Amino acid sequence: MQADFVIIGSGSAGSAMAYRLSEDGKHSVLVLEYGGTDAGPFIQMPAALSYPMNMKRYDWGYTSEPEPHLGGRRLAAPRGKVVGGSSSINGMVYVRGHAGDFDHWEESGATGWGFRNVLPYYKRMENWTDGGHGGDPAWRGMDGPLHVTRGPRHNPLFDAFVQAGQQAGYEITEDYNGEKQEGFGPMEQTVYKGRRWSAANAYLRPALKRPNCDMLRCYVRRIVIEEGRATGVEIERGGRIEIVRANREVVLAASAFNSPKILMLSGVGPAAHLAEHGIDVVADRPGVGGNLQDHLELYIQQACIQPITLFKHWNLWSKGMIGAQWLFGKTGLGASNQFESAAFLRSKPGVAYPDIQYHFLPMAVRYDGQAAAEGHGYQAHVGPMRSKSRGRVSLASADPMAAPRIAFNYMSEDSDWEDFRRCIRLTREIFGQAAFDPYRGKEIQPGDAVQSDADLDAFISEHAESAYHPCGTCKMGAVDDPDAVVDPECRVIGVEGLRVADSSIFPRITNGNLNGPSIMTGEKAADHILGKDPLPASNQRPWMHPGWRETVKAASA
Repeated sequence: MQADFVIIGSGSAGSAMAYRLSEDGKHSVLVLEYGGTDAGPFIQMPAALSYPMNMKRYDWGYTSEPEPHLGGRRLAAPRGKVVGGSSSINGMVYVRGHAGDFDHWEESGATGWGFRNVLPYYKRMENWTDGGHGGDPAWRGMDGPLHVTRGPRHNPLFDAFVQAGQQAGYEITEDYNGEKQEGFGPMEQTVYKGRRWSAANAYLRPALKRPNCDMLRCYVRRIVIEEGRATGVEIERGGRIEIVRANREVVLAASAFNSPKILMLSGVGPAAHLAEHGIDVVADRPGVGGNLQDHLELYIQQACIQPITLFKHWNLWSKGMIGAQWLFGKTGLGASNQFESAAFLRSKPGVAYPDIQYHFLPMAVRYDGQAAAEGHGYQAHVGPMRSKSRGRVSLASADPMAAPRIAFNYMSEDSDWEDFRRCIRLTREIFGQAAFDPYRGKEIQPGDAVQSDADLDAFISEHAESAYHPCGTCKMGAVDDPDAVVDPECRVIGVEGLRVADSSIFPRITNGNLNGPSIMTGEKAADHILGKDPLPASNQRPWMHPGWRETVKAASA
């Protein structure tokens, strides 16, 4: 019931820290996790990704408050309640983020988190295999714990999407995680030998084999702070409340929803809000729970006139065959998340680096797997990357068992609507290229009739969905920034012996999916916690479009 380092949460960052903090054998590490086992095909089979996200067994089951700019809809806000956290229920898409994202972090007060500082950590964590599809080995890591691969891209629609992007005049990239993010190209996934390569598989399992690393299944109620120092964690298990002692530090890595919730329950947060709930204030940090960001996306769906999409497998017999092939050989369609082509584009001239992301899927279906469009189709998931809208996570109650109150405040800026309309029109331009001529049927969604700004806005309001990338609620920044919650070494400002390291500390959301940046955050935070010198900064320069001020099209066009 005690350890040198007590880590709250076994997710992307928590698992990485457990691995690094226990690596030299000098320190004892205890990971606190409420969720159950990640064994079984629903989690380990990549193609089954829509199942665990919708199972109460694996998901905290949070929803947003009614969103005022989306017609009062409550949006699903899943987070992994399972070993491996959200890395065990996510879509397995691997994106580092753009160099410009991390340089912006540094400019906003997260000193030492610029691109040159984080690139060495991405290389340290990756075990990258290009699968013979080209790529950028000089920019990648080859011997880290996290296996990153590419899907086979057998379906001709994956190639059609990339060709269409080129025909529409946009950049091509062989490796959006390498020197050049901008353009159309292959998508990367955290899959290894046909299995989901979650943070639990990559980091936590190897760490738990060491004698100095252990995991305790329990519910975290709050952090115990005595005379301004975190000394332990109050937990509940088997109906009993107990204290786990931290000899050196408590490290909070419980998600963009639960990390601020636990801080507030422990007396760290906006003083007035804590007082409303009768919680004694240990440190008045108004930024705790604020700065909440996420990516929203739409699915633009097109009918396919050739029977080549995944719809042919949308029946019990075919699903059973795919499952059996995966179960016995870890091969076939079950071994990929099916997101095998991607694009990162700039929405308009004057935008320095991409602010739109595409996931392409050779089927028309909802992300939750609940409904397939009638017949064969394909779809692009598209959304803006850097919305100016900000929300907040707050306490609904002082009861530690109560869910936090989550208000994203999506689409609260006029620019959000402009960006989304542009996303829809851009997708139509790409789907209209010659590469899709052999396949293109009618537009399923939004549908040809939806053209005017007002009609597009109505469609966006009804159909925009979270991409499940919440972050920012314990912002990292300068110690004198009143909205910062942690300093650039992830230490909670105003409390000794307490750090936060997960997606909640991102000052601003990064391009693309957040699993990669969350693991990187755990990797880098571990060096800060151990007092090690950070890895030497990189002097590699990322590609920037030479004509970004004038055009969004390819530099060679």
